[in-house]
Amino acid sequence: MIERPDLRTAESPANLEVYQLTDEALPSCHIYMEAQVFAPDSRRFLVHRSAHPHGSDPLDPEHRYLLCDLDAGGSLAPVTEELGATAPSVTPDGQWLYYFVNETRVGEGRLILKRCGLDGAGRETVMALDGPLPGTDLRVSRPYPLSSISSDGQRLALSCFLGDGQRENAPWGLMVFDLVAASVELIFQGPTWCNVHPQYSRSTDAAARRDILIQENHGNRCDAQGVFLKLAGGAGADIHVIADDGTNLRDLPWGRDDNEFCQGHQCWIGRTERALTSTSKREPPCAELIEGRAVPHQGHMGNAIEGAHRNDLSRLHPQPDFYHFATDIAGRRLITDGGPKDGAGGDLWVADIPASDTGALDNWTWLMSPGSSWDKGSHIHPFLSPDGRTGFFNSDESGTLQAYMVRGWD
Repeated sequence: MIERPDLRTAESPANLEVYQLTDEALPSCHIYMEAQVFAPDSRRFLVHRSAHPHGSDPLDPEHRYLLCDLDAGGSLAPVTEELGATAPSVTPDGQWLYYFVNETRVGEGRLILKRCGLDGAGRETVMALDGPLPGTDLRVSRPYPLSSISSDGQRLALSCFLGDGQRENAPWGLMVFDLVAASVELIFQGPTWCNVHPQYSRSTDAAARRDILIQENHGNRCDAQGVFLKLAGGAGADIHVIADDGTNLRDLPWGRDDNEFCQGHQCWIGRTERALTSTSKREPPCAELIEGRAVPHQGHMGNAIEGAHRNDLSRLHPQPDFYHFATDIAGRRLITDGGPKDGAGGDLWVADIPASDTGALDNWTWLMSPGSSWDKGSHIHPFLSPDGRTGFFNSDESGTLQAYMVRGWD
C-alpha cells in the first residue's frame, strides 16, 4: 500500500493516515459497502480488480477478487480466477469465502455456488442451479452482484432475474441458500424487486438473525432481458424487512411522500435491530440519515406508516448532505460521504452513533476529501472495518479508480 499524505489537508485530524491500496492501470475498488467482506480480525478483507463501485462485468476476464492483508503491508493476492465470479460473502468466523460463478443467460445456463478459504485453498462447488428453481418453472439469470450471509454462517441470500426473455416486466426474486443442506428456496418474487440489496441482520439473536433488509423499487420497468428501462417510479423505493423463510414482511418509515425519497442505500446499525437509510428531500434541499425500526406490514406508505419509530440521526450536522455510509459491528461508529460542494468531489466524515434510538450522531469529524469526480463510476462508498478503527473508500483522483484506506482520526 502507498502512503498518501497529499490527500490530507490542514483541516484533517492531526494523526490521520491515508493509504492507496491498489495502483494498477486497470480500475480497482472496494466491494459495495454493505457487503460482508471482512474477516473478524479487521485485518483481512476483499477488494476487486477490474471493477467499478457497483459491481463488475461478468464477462471481464481481468476481473478478480483479491485478499488484502493489512498485517502484510496491504498485500493483494487473487482469491478467484473464474470468469463470472460475483456476489462474495465472507463467513462471520472468517474461515470461508462463498461466491457465485455466473454462467447464466436469460432463460438458460447455470449459476454455481462455490466456497474456498480466504487464501483460495480448499475450493469446492457447493451446488449448481442448472434448471428451474425447486418448486417453480423459473430459471435464474442476472444474479445481483451482492450476496448476504447470516450471522451464524448457515444461510446465504441472493437476488436474481426470473424472466424467460419473452415478456417485459418479468419477476425478480430473492433466493435463500441453506449452506448446510446445500439447498435453495425462492422466498418471494415480483417485478418490483429488481434492486433488492438483501442484507441479513448482524444480530446473533435466534429470531432476529433470520431477518433480511430488502428494497422494493415501485414503478420500475425492465425489458424482456431484465435490462432497466426505469429504476423507480415517481414515488420511489421503499424498504422492508422479511424473515428468510418469506414470512413476516415488515415496513420501515422512510420516503414515498413526494418530498422525501429513499436514495437506495440502507443498512443495519451494527448488530442491533435498528436500521439506517439516506433520504433526499426537495424542501428543504438536503440528504439526511434517518434511522427506524420495522413494524408489521401496512402497505407501501413510506414515512406515513403508523406506529413506526423514526429518528433523524443527522440533525446536529449544520448541512446534512449524506449519501453512502456504514457502521462498525458494535453499532457505535459511522462513516459517511458528504456530497460535492464548490466543484470538490465530496467529503469523508465519521461520527459516534448514540446508544439510544432517539439520540443524534455526535462528535462529527471531517477527515478529508477523497478527490473523487463523483460520477456513478467513482462513488466514494465509505465503510469501516468491523472494529470501527479503519475506514475505506474509492476515488479516481489519480485518473483511474482505486481503493484507499484511512485511519488515525481518534
